[in-house]
Amino acid sequence: MTFTREHPSERYRELTALYRTMHAEGERFLNVPAADTFPGLSLPAQAARIKRLIDLTGAANLLDYGSGKGRQYDLRDVTLPDGLVVSSITDYWDVDFVHCFDPSYPPFSKLPEGRFHGVVSTDVLEHCPEEDIPWIVEEIFGYAERFVFANVACYPARKRLPTGENAHCTIRPPEWWGELVGAVAGRHPGLVWEFWIQNREDLPEGPRYVESRVGSEKRTA
Repeated sequence: MTFTREHPSERYRELTALYRTMHAEGERFLNVPAADTFPGLSLPAQAARIKRLIDLTGAANLLDYGSGKGRQYDLRDVTLPDGLVVSSITDYWDVDFVHCFDPSYPPFSKLPEGRFHGVVSTDVLEHCPEEDIPWIVEEIFGYAERFVFANVACYPARKRLPTGENAHCTIRPPEWWGELVGAVAGRHPGLVWEFWIQNREDLPEGPRYVESRVGSEKRTA
């Protein structure tokens, strides 16, 4: 069966409700309070990569698809992974606005209208049911006029759902993600797109994280 936004899987509906509970009540297995559960703070680690695409395409507005609580845009004096300190993420990006969408966080749960220069989705897709991934990725690309950026983890999360299940419900190898995203991107010619896929190797001395990139480029706007 093919699922869609209008007709998602029952698992998608179930997970949306479970994440709504976590936003309101927190993550009880790790004792994370509600305010710190899915706040959106994984985005700054990807900010420089997104900035490159903004500059490449001349994007002036963005959709954050799966934004969590959106606290990433309230932070001030943010230190990026390379040590650069920026006054805020939006100032660093030099965009007019960022629209937040998260189906499980009521303030941002209304489906966006129209399209945006760029769409970003950080640490989101692995939380979605595998059977719904095709239409979700298609929807992400459909909202974009100039570029799409996303990152995906290919290993279990620390967080658990209220049911006790791991929060990463779709754990697939990088090749699977690359093939799926490439097929969707092929239906949206002219877009710049970049996906960073992170795998984890559990070694005796500790975990080792390996990233791979799939994507395309076009000329600067």
